[in-house]
Amino acid sequence: MRIMVINGPNLNLLGQREPGIYGDQTLGWIEGELRDLGSELGMVVECLQSNHEGELVDLVQRGGRQSQGIVLNAGAYTHTSIALRDAVAAIAVPVVEVHLSNPAARESFRHVSYLAGVCAGSISGFGWQSYALALLWFARQAGGGTCKTMVEGQAI
Repeated sequence: MRIMVINGPNLNLLGQREPGIYGDQTLGWIEGELRDLGSELGMVVECLQSNHEGELVDLVQRGGRQSQGIVLNAGAYTHTSIALRDAVAAIAVPVVEVHLSNPAARESFRHVSYLAGVCAGSISGFGWQSYALALLWFARQAGGGTCKTMVEGQAI
């Protein structure tokens, strides 16, 4: 199973951008953890990031052709991008929306997700583990999902 993990604007700044909200792990560290977890779950995990809306649309479309699922953290575009929503709606593979923080507990403009209605589900508020939970969901959907990996001291 091939899963594409797509990260949106400013996520390249993880580890230095508002660590009290987003944590102190870098995007590179998170991507490494996801690749390792994916390997344990029998997946190939491809991680990509862009700050540009059109490029994110292209990546979602590519993911629809080249993967069995997408984990998408669209960052601020979650709350603004009809184009990204339409790209997710146009593909046949499931997309799981993830967020490091809990948007519902933040500013009111973050309370609306343009993506949620066209995604298989949304996972937020668990830091980098939001991504790990999305990978586990994909593995279980494919009939697998057991691994020995520990996430913050808990087996998943």
